[in-house]
Amino acid sequence: MSYQALYRVWRPRNFEDVVGQTHITRTLQNAIEQGKFSHAYLFSGPRGTGKTSAAKIFAKAVNCEKAPIKEPCNECSACLGIQDGSISDVIEIDAASNNGVEQIREIRDKVKYAPSAVSYKVYIIDEVHMLSMGAFNALLKTLEEPPKHVIFILATTEPHKIPLTIISRCQRFDFKRITQQSMVERMERITHAEEITIGREALEIVALSAEGGMRDALSLLDQAVSYSEDEVNVEDVLAVTGSVSQAKLSEVIHALNDKQVNEALGAVDDLIQSGKDPGRFVFDLIYYLRDILLYQSAPDLKHNLERAIPDESFEALSGSLSAGWIQQTIRELNQCQQEMKWTTSPKVFIEISILNIVDHQPAAEAGMDSEAVSKLTQKLDKLEKELAELKANPPAGGQAPAQAAQPQKRSPARSNRNGYNVPYDRIRIVLSEASKEELKQVQAQWPAFMERLKQTNAPAHATLLNSRPSAASSKALILAFRYDIHCSLALEHQKTIEPLLTEFTGKPLNLIPIPVEKWKELREEYVRKQKNDGDGEGSQSSAEDGEEEEDPLISEARKLAGDDLIEIQD
Repeated sequence: MSYQALYRVWRPRNFEDVVGQTHITRTLQNAIEQGKFSHAYLFSGPRGTGKTSAAKIFAKAVNCEKAPIKEPCNECSACLGIQDGSISDVIEIDAASNNGVEQIREIRDKVKYAPSAVSYKVYIIDEVHMLSMGAFNALLKTLEEPPKHVIFILATTEPHKIPLTIISRCQRFDFKRITQQSMVERMERITHAEEITIGREALEIVALSAEGGMRDALSLLDQAVSYSEDEVNVEDVLAVTGSVSQAKLSEVIHALNDKQVNEALGAVDDLIQSGKDPGRFVFDLIYYLRDILLYQSAPDLKHNLERAIPDESFEALSGSLSAGWIQQTIRELNQCQQEMKWTTSPKVFIEISILNIVDHQPAAEAGMDSEAVSKLTQKLDKLEKELAELKANPPAGGQAPAQAAQPQKRSPARSNRNGYNVPYDRIRIVLSEASKEELKQVQAQWPAFMERLKQTNAPAHATLLNSRPSAASSKALILAFRYDIHCSLALEHQKTIEPLLTEFTGKPLNLIPIPVEKWKELREEYVRKQKNDGDGEGSQSSAEDGEEEEDPLISEARKLAGDDLIEIQD
């Protein structure tokens, strides 16, 4: 097979070709030229941003026969051998498939041997976060004090999964997403060299779809070239990437702003029926609205637009939309984007969002006209006058004030300041059915449950951080929260928390939040009532044990470190 994909043919061979990472390439060039390069590097960043390419270029530069130089010559035997992989002293390892202790021990045993063909042995470990903990430990000592002829370059898309002991022994470089303009300029040079006819607008659509990755952009460009005939046009790129044309986006936005529901829903239906990706459509719509908002605020920043081409129709559309409407629409579409991730019917959520956007009206359009406001103002003035007269001339005998004061004794049904009503009756029922065994079962699973929740839904995990399982029955779990507002927040994530809790406990549990102060009052009331009824022991097993049971995290900490090293702070 003679044909090679564009991203392979045009893979950077020197630092100048690494697009959009000047802050990294310049540092590496100066270090090589001055002979001050490190023994270990960590290259982190999104996929397709040049991490592995930069590592290979670095390996060529330090081993080039003309070193020290800023760029490899790509002509000497060392540069050519490293480029085609024939020199065994530069080793590329995929940690996804070589993540065991044995493979890293093999590296550790071989690093002591001097290189055979070049000056430095270079180990490039890609996706290093896939290594097991045992493999990281085996690498640790070698990474800290390798022989003078060895350089390690670790590349990863998820640096947070790498132990800090490894990171601290490396010079870290964070590769950033490549800007749309940089990708378009690079693709223009490539298409010119490859004699591919394609317009700038089509290249901009490719760059947007690539989401900051040069490799993804070249792969999409390759697809578009294969799809098209003699010339790659915008329609070809839209068909390959699943994106939506600017004209169609403008049509949908016009319909939404003019509250033409039929036209908006019809346009969405046509797009999905023609095979467009619903997620890509919402993504394009959000970025197009973002560009309109940016253009309204700063028309001089045309080069910062990511989805829109600032032609006459775009300028006319931006002049007809209000900034408030655009912001509200973006929020609604963003909510739709989040909900679409967990559904098999994305079209339904798009249609609901369209209806919400069309139905959203300012207060003045929702019936609060000037006449209604005027009437309400007059009534308010009248009530204020009557109240002033009552204060100046109170009724004789003080009977009326006593009656007026009486309702003040009746406070609302124990609601908190943030609007959360504590379900006292439900909690009393749970306490009557609660048992120590049920609570212990929940507490035993709580650390693992919280860890899974953190991975599944970070906001829900953050809400439960200041909570504690306080009582449990076979049907419900009472969670005591330090702050009142977290009770309301917990209910917002109830649909995420309860199914996951069921998975860990093996039984469906309803979540009932309560502020910790209210819980203490209710628990004391319940215990007192049970003692008065002559059933003290049973009540204490269900209610008091929930409060006396030590937090499982603290218990585990005691086992690991001992009481002398543990300090518990509330």
